[in-house]
Amino acid sequence: MPLLRLPRISAQLRATPAAALADAQRRAAALDVGAPVSIRLNPRARRLLLRVDASARNIELVIPRGVSPERGLQFLEAQRGWIASRLDALPPQVLFVEGAVVPILGVPHTIRHESNPAKPSVAIADREIRVRGEPAHMPRRVRDHLTKLARQEVTRRARAYAMQVGRPIARIGLRDTKSRWGSCSSSGALSFSWRLILAPEPVLDYVVAHEVAHLVEMNHSPRFWRLVQTMTPDCATPRAWLKRHRTELFAYG
Repeated sequence: MPLLRLPRISAQLRATPAAALADAQRRAAALDVGAPVSIRLNPRARRLLLRVDASARNIELVIPRGVSPERGLQFLEAQRGWIASRLDALPPQVLFVEGAVVPILGVPHTIRHESNPAKPSVAIADREIRVRGEPAHMPRRVRDHLTKLARQEVTRRARAYAMQVGRPIARIGLRDTKSRWGSCSSSGALSFSWRLILAPEPVLDYVVAHEVAHLVEMNHSPRFWRLVQTMTPDCATPRAWLKRHRTELFAYG
């Protein structure tokens, strides 16, 4: 495929990196390569890099020192085929709407609208997520309820494991993290992705045990892994599951 001819960046823009980057960002959007594009200048990068972020469903173009945004845009245009193949490989997005099937601790549940005004705003029963109110509010209510449920399940496990290793937890937070399923700070604060509530129970058990073990060992030494195994003896299976199904978990919501 021939490269798209792009207007040259003016000398003024070349002299102003922030302006050149903003201009390149605007023109990248106009190329319409199948997903939103973010451009990042990285002086430590050795070459032009292109990544498809499965969690955000966007494309990141990394431009190293000495390479112009113009060249970066030409590289982006030349990689249309690769971008299309990577986007096609992503699992279909599952929105939190009527009829959608969403796993809770690995068990499929169907989202249904609840017409009875006396019922709770969200209730889970008989493998259904029943949501009351206007359909426009359904996605937010489902996500909020799943986050609340994730907090309950994570907290229960974390406290039990912390008692087992004899260490206190400073606090527990839930976020929509993009790169890590959980983290542990040096102050003893634990943070987890709310999306873990979608995974099977052994996976949630493992991630919580992994982060609690960091309360004792802030590393991944053999001693750390032995400690994890005292809480969840089978570490390999849930780790492999997360690696295989990562993009699927990010497809929900």
